[in-house]
Amino acid sequence: MSQRISYYRVSTQDQTIESQRHALGGSFDAEYSDVGVSGTVPAMERPAFGELFSYIRKGDVLHVYAIDRLGRDAIDVQATVRALLAKGVALEVHGLGRIAAGVGELILAVLAQVADMERQRIVERTSAGRERAKELIASTGRTQNGKTSLGRPEAANPQDVREWRTSTHASIAQTATHFAISTATVKRYCAEG
Repeated sequence: MSQRISYYRVSTQDQTIESQRHALGGSFDAEYSDVGVSGTVPAMERPAFGELFSYIRKGDVLHVYAIDRLGRDAIDVQATVRALLAKGVALEVHGLGRIAAGVGELILAVLAQVADMERQRIVERTSAGRERAKELIASTGRTQNGKTSLGRPEAANPQDVREWRTSTHASIAQTATHFAISTATVKRYCAEG
C-alpha cells in the first residue's frame, strides 16, 4: 500500500515549517523535516532526508513545498530526484504537480537551475551588503542600520565577564544571569581569554 510522505526544510532554527505544512494540506502517513539546515547541504547528508530516503518505498509519493526545499544546487537536486524515481517513488511539488521520468525531469532540471541561480544571487547580495556596510563604517562610523560594527554586537564586554566570573568564582549559569547573556556566550567569552 502506497504512502503519502512529506518533507519540509528551513534554513535557520528560528524559522518554522508550518507554512510549508499548511500549503501541502497535511494528512500524511509520515512527515520529515530538517530545521536549521541550509539548502546547500546535499539532501542525502541531511539527517531527516537521509532517514526519509531509507524509509520511503516503491509506490510512495513524496510531497515537497518547492524544488528549493530539496536543495539549491542543481546537480544535487537532479541526483536526489533521480534516486527517488529509481526507487519507484513519485515526487509531488506544490503548485507544480508530479515529477516523473522524461518531460518531468526536464522541467525539474530547469527549476533546479533556477534554485541554484537564486542561491548565487543570495551570496552576491550578501557580499554586496557587507561591502557597503564596511564602506559606511569607514566613512560615517555606522552601517546603514546604525550599527557601529559588522556582525553580532557584543552582549557584554568579554573581559568584564571573565574577570567577574574569576573574582566571584561564579558558575557559567550564574555569570550568564548576572550579565543577562546566554550560557553559550559566557562559554565563548571565557574560552577567548
